[in-house]
Amino acid sequence: MNDLKVYNSYSRQKEVFTPVTPGHVGMYVCGPTVSGESHLGHARPYITFDVVYRYLQYLGYKVRYVRNITDAGHFEEEGREAEDKISKKAVLEKLEPMELVQKYTNLFHWAMEQFNTIPPSIEPTATGHIVEQIEMIKQIIEAGFAYEVNGSVYFDVKKYAATHDYGKLSGRVIDDLLETTRELEGQEEKKDRADFALWKSAAPEHIMRWQSPWGVGFPGWHIECSAMATKYLGVQFDIHGGGMDLLFPHHESEIAQSTICNHTAPVRYWIHNNMITINGRKMGKSYNNVIKLTELFSGNHPILEKAFHPMTIRFFILQTHYRSTLDFSNEALVAAEKGLKRLWDAYEKLQAISYEPGKEGPDAELEEKVKKLVAEFPEFMNDDFSTAKVLANMFEIVPVINSVKDKIIPVGALSEETFKLLQSSFKTWLEDIFGLKGVTEADNSKLQGVMQLLIDIRKEAKGKKDFATSDKIRNQLAALGITLKDEKGGEMSWNLE
Repeated sequence: MNDLKVYNSYSRQKEVFTPVTPGHVGMYVCGPTVSGESHLGHARPYITFDVVYRYLQYLGYKVRYVRNITDAGHFEEEGREAEDKISKKAVLEKLEPMELVQKYTNLFHWAMEQFNTIPPSIEPTATGHIVEQIEMIKQIIEAGFAYEVNGSVYFDVKKYAATHDYGKLSGRVIDDLLETTRELEGQEEKKDRADFALWKSAAPEHIMRWQSPWGVGFPGWHIECSAMATKYLGVQFDIHGGGMDLLFPHHESEIAQSTICNHTAPVRYWIHNNMITINGRKMGKSYNNVIKLTELFSGNHPILEKAFHPMTIRFFILQTHYRSTLDFSNEALVAAEKGLKRLWDAYEKLQAISYEPGKEGPDAELEEKVKKLVAEFPEFMNDDFSTAKVLANMFEIVPVINSVKDKIIPVGALSEETFKLLQSSFKTWLEDIFGLKGVTEADNSKLQGVMQLLIDIRKEAKGKKDFATSDKIRNQLAALGITLKDEKGGEMSWNLE
């Protein structure tokens, strides 16, 4: 079998994967900012890196997978206003910030369960690592690469760029950065427009705030990931993953901070999934085409004609190479739904067939064809995780399975060894590596999840004395044949009539 090769965004080429510690892999993936419901943009990276996680384990590596929760705002320098998303949303929803964080973290976890993703080994939160972030900022100041102004601390990009490859990951030149940096709040404090915040002084009305050597404030977005990755994976680790939208400024800034603190490049292989589009257009609030995951699962969105099962979404994402743009549309999802059903039906038929040797022995040509198609599964996957090519080979095998099931081709046309290999390979790749499940098998857990979500919304409504919403949920469920009962202590139970 060929060595695993991965496309490294930093070198812009495929490289043979060699971990820092033989037999072990450290992988960090930027997690969600839990200031709102997870949307379609969250589905791609977490399904992509779930498959990477599964495949590395299949290859025999012991993997520590760290995926953070950003719950301390989301301060950004580039492209948006400097703001703390979580504080802002908490005010709108009349919730304590950590109440809001818990609500959307629970929703994110629920959605990831629907997609059958394996939880990461460690899921640190930004608020749980303020001490580590402050220590890291102190080190950067001591090294002479950061400065404090009015209680805020900024990273000195120009000084760093004089001796380091700042901009190599994202392909941006320092002079271009100066031209494209927007005029944002606090710009006048900086020595240079390209400098980014490590710590931001908190205004009196700012809800989330911590004591620091520079006064009361909150961390910059980039330092959070540097601190958590270093703590759990060490000064240099193997894989850092995330969406391509994080290349700049987030990942570029992480490299700079961590390099100064740890005196080494933090990551060996940078892996980025490409973006998704909706009907050919970038997903964004301005286009009114952001699809929440709950809307995908329920079909309650203008561009969707029906609900789509989480396994259909997962399958659809794996049908395209992770570095290619992926265009979502109602028609594409319908096609994926049919494709998954065809593949899964064939898989179930394959597992149900009992082997019987044929009188004439195996068909050499068919035997060779099937063996070649199966042997290519790991070859394709070792070539930068090409899930799409593995699935294409599976679809080539589907007519053979159907013909054997329908007795058009005798099962003995394959040797027993090849037939058993086919059965075990389909199970290993579809279930264990690609993380797919039969839709009927997944339906019950999906219903459980949806009901728990509705119960939580109803409890929230009752707590706010919004009895109209509370009654509407109960009555509409009753119309669908689902009885919701209020138990003692404010608990609720449900059953299908």
